[in-house]
Amino acid sequence: MIALDFGFGALEHEFWRLLFVMTRIGAALVAAPLFGISSVPPQVRVIGAGAVAVLVCAWTGVVVPPALFSLAGLLAVLGEVLVGLALGFVLQLSFAAPILAAEVIGGSMGMNMAVAVDPNSGTQSPALGQYFAVVLTLVFLALGAHLQWFALLVESYSTFPPGHTWLGAERTALIASFALRTFTTAATIALPVCLVLLVVQLVTGVLSRSAPSLNLFSLGLPAGILGGLAALLVSAPLLTDLVVRLSHDAVTQAAEVLQP
Repeated sequence: MIALDFGFGALEHEFWRLLFVMTRIGAALVAAPLFGISSVPPQVRVIGAGAVAVLVCAWTGVVVPPALFSLAGLLAVLGEVLVGLALGFVLQLSFAAPILAAEVIGGSMGMNMAVAVDPNSGTQSPALGQYFAVVLTLVFLALGAHLQWFALLVESYSTFPPGHTWLGAERTALIASFALRTFTTAATIALPVCLVLLVVQLVTGVLSRSAPSLNLFSLGLPAGILGGLAALLVSAPLLTDLVVRLSHDAVTQAAEVLQP
């Protein structure tokens, strides 16, 4: 099968089949926002990919290329990586919406000075972005969306069997179009707070103009922070609804990629 024979017969065949199946699952876990963060040890990802691969091998009839170390076999492995990265990247697009909204809100509030390391990307992000990301993660897990995503990952072996993993121009354009939903959702999350902050800044500007002795920075920054926090509290139900919709869209977008 792979031009190497260690003399273990059927057991060796199943071992290479398991490793081949783990390629797509491991790529998807690395690209996914929840399982691919830097704080998750690589050993945990390998164990998780192996556990899911055992179920896939038992539930599906995945056939390994006859010569895995040949050019055709390596192309098949690259195709597996491509499908896995695509399914994980779709989740990344959904989880990026709250971070984009936090950038806009934090810039208006003056909260961008308070930054923290984003565990998803390893880069610095506003503190509000961490808050939104935690809320989205909790809702995503509470709704069981991660289980639906794993089910779609298993289903991908029927839509894209080994050796037939080319996504094509239509699916590639579809994945790129998901970015529009990301920006739309980010604008929807940030719009109520930004409108309140705009009113606060207008009032602060009028007061500073009418009373020049008032310091604009000493008055505007605390007012912006208090107004932004009040707007976040008032818009909390809207944020919850949008986060629930984001979780649904994340799974729906992954399902759209798998549609024939």
